Amino acid sequence: MNSSIDSKNNLLKPHIPRHFIAVLVACLVMLVLCIIASLVFGSRAISFNELIAGLFHQNVDSYGANVVRQRVARTVFSLFCGAALGISGALMQAVTRNPIADPSILGVNTGASLFVVGGIAFLNISTATQYIWLALAGAMITAVFVFGIGSMGRGGATPLKLVLAGAATSAALSSLVIAIMIPRSYVMDQFRFWQVGSVGAANWSSITTFIPFLIVGILLGILSIAALNALALGDEVAKGLGVRTGVLRLTAALAAVLLCGATTALAGPIGFVGLLATHVIRLILGPDMRYVVPMSAFAGAIILTISDVCGRVLGSPGELEVGVVTAFIGAPILIIIARKAKVRGL
Repeated sequence: MNSSIDSKNNLLKPHIPRHFIAVLVACLVMLVLCIIASLVFGSRAISFNELIAGLFHQNVDSYGANVVRQRVARTVFSLFCGAALGISGALMQAVTRNPIADPSILGVNTGASLFVVGGIAFLNISTATQYIWLALAGAMITAVFVFGIGSMGRGGATPLKLVLAGAATSAALSSLVIAIMIPRSYVMDQFRFWQVGSVGAANWSSITTFIPFLIVGILLGILSIAALNALALGDEVAKGLGVRTGVLRLTAALAAVLLCGATTALAGPIGFVGLLATHVIRLILGPDMRYVVPMSAFAGAIILTISDVCGRVLGSPGELEVGVVTAFIGAPILIIIARKAKVRGL
């Protein structure tokens, strides 16, 4: 009992977890290796000379050099999306005190998908900015709805009730997406590739559109980090420490929805990245959100980028979308986490 109290009190003390520097260095090394792998490997392998020419010699117009330049935008986009999903997962788990909270599990991705397909069908949207604003609206409305349903009844928003509310909402919204698409073949053609989740269509224009939402989401998340440690001790204790829990949840949830909504708008509903990244970091460094949130960004970027590389290599000469790869890896890990955690709160 005392050890449990001591471990929770440590969340409020400014200390550096053991092995933090080693973990940070390892993440940076893995990030560099992932970037190199993303530039070199794919349906066509790139030689060292082609890599150098594509990166540093813009006057070289060979096929290999042009492939490298295309992969640079794809790599940057996958890094940004992975970091956004990692932070979003960490914030969602902290706000809901749910160890298996994730945008895909709580139905947020599906809400974004519904608004995007509705925009394609009824508003004829086509630009990245239009996709983002509609996806954000759908993600926010769905997040509020799921949390409201999960908060009903005795005990408030328990982890189990949130997961059940998210699963039910996701199923209902998926049915609406299908109902909109079936009679409209042009919508289905435009939506089906986006729905799987892929970073293959990345370009510098979409990256430029994505960056402001990424920056705002990260800043809001940073503002919430210290208070989230107090929230882990329970609402009553957090209030006693001067934390305005309602404002905190709203700020952190807004940051999470901004990050996952903008990512979903441009890359499709990629699932399990936030779940995997946050659990890996928490397993290594402990529950302190001052380290979990920023390191989840590194872990998310690594997971998504290496998943994209695996999809390209395994699907050669075509490619396997990254959303399929992350689902294939994440689904069994989710089952393991759920069995061990027994759907307890954080």
